[in-house]
Amino acid sequence: MVRTPAQDVDGYLAGITGDRAAALGRLRELCRGELGGFVETIAYGMPAYTRDGAAEIAFASQKQYISFYLMRADVAEAFAERLAGQDMGKGCIRFRKPDAIDYDLVRDLLAAVARTPGTVC
Repeated sequence: MVRTPAQDVDGYLAGITGDRAAALGRLRELCRGELGGFVETIAYGMPAYTRDGAAEIAFASQKQYISFYLMRADVAEAFAERLAGQDMGKGCIRFRKPDAIDYDLVRDLLAAVARTPGTVC
């Protein structure tokens, strides 16, 4: 995992260039729009969104892809059909190209996370 020395999300995003910068900026906009009451922070070297001290969502620019971390197994299970075609890792969706990000899916996942607290995996 690529980690950042940035102290905040603005600093993290300032270090990203090209089409990845636009994609990560859009992910941030979606997180801020959908995750009311969450705290935006840097956790594990990447932008994360916490509720009651626990990170439930994060994203990162990795060497080969952009990762969107969904740390709620209940939400992942509820969206299993829509996630079936995605490149998935344990708790993350990997987008190999910035233009391949399904922002509608991301928005729906964020809305589901925001609706109710759940156990973080």
